[in-house]
Amino acid sequence: MPATIRDIAKATNYSIGTVSRALKSQDGLTEKTRARIRAVARELGYDFGKLRQGELRRVAFLLHRQHDTRSSSPFYLPVLHGAEEACRRRGIALSFVVVGPAEPVLELVRVHQPDALLCAGFFEAELLDALRETGKPLVLLDMRLPGYRSVNPDHQLGGYLATRHLLSLGRKRIAMLCGSLAHHSIHERSRGFRKALFEARLLADPELEVQLPRVGDPSDNVRRAMDALLALPKRPDALFCYNDSTALAAMQHCLERGLKIPHDLAIVGFDDIQAAASAIPPLSSIAIDKEALGALGVELLLEKHPAPDADRTLPVQLVVRESSDDS
Repeated sequence: MPATIRDIAKATNYSIGTVSRALKSQDGLTEKTRARIRAVARELGYDFGKLRQGELRRVAFLLHRQHDTRSSSPFYLPVLHGAEEACRRRGIALSFVVVGPAEPVLELVRVHQPDALLCAGFFEAELLDALRETGKPLVLLDMRLPGYRSVNPDHQLGGYLATRHLLSLGRKRIAMLCGSLAHHSIHERSRGFRKALFEARLLADPELEVQLPRVGDPSDNVRRAMDALLALPKRPDALFCYNDSTALAAMQHCLERGLKIPHDLAIVGFDDIQAAASAIPPLSSIAIDKEALGALGVELLLEKHPAPDADRTLPVQLVVRESSDDS
């Protein structure tokens, strides 16, 4: 027979009211008390799914500290705006919290007293597990993990479309600049890149695939990567970048070195941030409806009986501009 709140109260010597507040992550308890009650509840096999979720009034939008940068903001800020607009239409208050694994995350979140959580971008699995232990509904944006609800752009299709476009131009040595493959989005974009090469019967050349380091100045890292690619005996004739910020930095460096874009090097980015269209030359990119990504996360939070690992996928499209237009 499943454990009840009364069973947990008896095992911990706390009142039923205290146990109930701890399981629902309500205020008025110390973190030590809350953690002990929830630990005993797990040991007794309590079904946390039985906790009744009331109407959502407050949602916390959590962004990992590593994404709180100048290069990441053009992507995640519109996602935040999309979530905020969706919440406003439904009378839900949205708060924005930047968190990291070295910080007291649960305390930072509890200050805002949210009824549900939206986690945008990459989060360590351990950090997500701690957040899920609060018992609050949680949806991942731009990340996918087993057992979690999530909303993601079709990253693999985007990588595929970008690379297939470069192949259609007759380019044969297509390089790729990417970040850490531990990120779901980057891993999927890389898979799309490789899929397009495979279908074109081209072998993926390890020399043409560069994973940028996570430390150091991002622009310097891109410049060093491009110098290494351009120093190859057979330099690339096209470049796919895992995001627009990287593509813009790579394009600027190539122009400074005297290369002609797209004649010497055709370039496609990803995300279609505002700066892509205004660049000189304008940057081809994979467009994502970033506002819709945030809004759909809110919709998923509001679903009454979602599957524990419900996943929604947003379509993407290729936007061809001068950086990869040979016409």
